[in-house]
Amino acid sequence: MPQAPLPARNPLDIWTRPVGTGLRATWLGHSTVLVEIDGWRVLTDPVWGPRASPSRFIGPKRFQPVPVALRELPPLDAVIVSHDHYDHLDYTTMRLMRKASVPIITSLGVGAHLESFGIAPERIVELDWWESHRVPGTDLTLHTGPSQHFSGRGLKDGNKTLWSSFVIQSPRHRVFFSGDTGPTAEHAEIRARLGPFDLVMLEVGAWHPAWGNIHLGPANALAAHTLLGGGPLLPVHWGTFNLALHPWDEPVETLLQLAPKSQARLILPRLGEPVEPAHEFTVTPWWRGIDVNARKARRDGGTRMPKAMPFPPD
Repeated sequence: MPQAPLPARNPLDIWTRPVGTGLRATWLGHSTVLVEIDGWRVLTDPVWGPRASPSRFIGPKRFQPVPVALRELPPLDAVIVSHDHYDHLDYTTMRLMRKASVPIITSLGVGAHLESFGIAPERIVELDWWESHRVPGTDLTLHTGPSQHFSGRGLKDGNKTLWSSFVIQSPRHRVFFSGDTGPTAEHAEIRARLGPFDLVMLEVGAWHPAWGNIHLGPANALAAHTLLGGGPLLPVHWGTFNLALHPWDEPVETLLQLAPKSQARLILPRLGEPVEPAHEFTVTPWWRGIDVNARKARRDGGTRMPKAMPFPPD
């Protein structure tokens, strides 16, 4: 994990300003993104809790705070929960959101978890793959698509609930959110059915080759991006929890190295930095300087991933 907190921005002032292009995204850490789309706001996989774990005392601990408190968010129109793993469905966050009225759109079967956390059943919308939901009082439609992953929060509930990717659609824009996924040819079908996309948010971190096709990693994220038809690429699922054995910054460093070959247009904002994908974005490696020694060790071959490691909790 980093030797110091990562650089972050406070987005509160910018959130009060109009979105000139109609589409703005703020990465708040891991897979949590506030998407402002034609006047409405959608929050993906909100996680404000201290650990991605069933325990308050053990399990992957957050090494980077969220740039803003949950109570500081502007009014939301919808919340997406892609699946039930602890780094995407967070008990602490859901308990804080239980008195709100915002609808929570999630994958089939996850609603039972939400109800047990105190979320009113009328706020929960469960979707199977290729289903859609029009958010009441808005012009937003949320679509689900396939992803290559798994589910479960304990030893006896493996794959009892669904995991999904999501498309956020307004009359003028479409945003793809991968949730958690490994490589799948169905990304091409998602493009055919629901694209093209003005912003593509793909997971890039917490991966290992021994885990098979349950996470992308940077190289497969670029391949998925191509299948999805391209569009500005915002990497997520990194920079917050230590969920694998690779260095914390390895996903984005590899992505930065490989992206020119695929002609992917990367958007790599600081945490809490609102960006409009339609604007030109100059990628600067803002995360460098935190771990000079770690990067030196990687150059010297000292931080190579082992050939095998335990199956991931997420």
